[in-house]
Amino acid sequence: MIKVDLISPMRCSKCRRPAILFQRYSGLHLCQEHFFADLEAKAKRDIRVRRWIRPNDTVAVALSGGKDSTALLHFLHSLLFRRRDVQLLAITVDEGIEGYRDPCDARRIAEGLGVPHVTVSFREHYGTTIDGIVARKGDTLSCSYCGVLRRHLLNVTAREEHATRLALGFNLDDEAQSVLMNVLRGDCGRLLRASGPREGMVPRIKPFLHVPEREVALYSYLKTGRIDTSRCPYSHNALRAGVRRILNAYAWDHPGTRHALVNLGEELSELGAAREGAVHTCERCGEPCGDVCRSCQILSEVGDGM
Repeated sequence: MIKVDLISPMRCSKCRRPAILFQRYSGLHLCQEHFFADLEAKAKRDIRVRRWIRPNDTVAVALSGGKDSTALLHFLHSLLFRRRDVQLLAITVDEGIEGYRDPCDARRIAEGLGVPHVTVSFREHYGTTIDGIVARKGDTLSCSYCGVLRRHLLNVTAREEHATRLALGFNLDDEAQSVLMNVLRGDCGRLLRASGPREGMVPRIKPFLHVPEREVALYSYLKTGRIDTSRCPYSHNALRAGVRRILNAYAWDHPGTRHALVNLGEELSELGAAREGAVHTCERCGEPCGDVCRSCQILSEVGDGM
């Protein structure tokens, strides 16, 4: 009889228990406990070094109900719920896309953690929806329109709720894709845009800035027992979709690529801080903007007023 040795499961590099994740960029296998510790340490380090959360802050989390924002809310709740000097709330934006994410799901996530929740909608604030814009203009630029209007509404709502920080669920992949997109577009202005606070803008924080998307997704699943990885039905036209495919393919052979792109983006942003132009206030909507208020420009293009 031939004896066959079964291959043992991968073991955690730190404690030798069965691993649930292999980090190609670090070479580490991690069990659930050390995976949680590793991810949370990255997020806490950025919060500490960048002084993203301070005493007496009110942190508003942009909660879509997707994997990234859900993971972020769970992380910040576990980090802050014992602190009486920091308040946490969640803001959900309903863009008006039929069949794509019910805002009630986000509300249930927030209420399950005891976090105050606010829902705002494109229809109420702008008098139109993304579906309405697509019906008029087609879906070629739908992602660009949606991104600008969503950021605008998040800032307005966070300020109205007296938030001092707006937490976004952007992860390492998102940031690396953004840098590469700006390179491919030759958009020097965005590459050199300073990331510091601007008058009228609620300061944004991104605790998962150095955490890969797949790790955020795993964290979300392990914390909640569910995961929403659905994509917007209009996202097929986005430049980001193509850049994601390019970057994923390249990073498979070069695992440190995403980290390198994010570091490049931060270095260029620091260089650009010295040449940052003045911030204007839009005469129409009263929000801070550059030379042109892109939100009002979009609403004019699609034929709707504020």
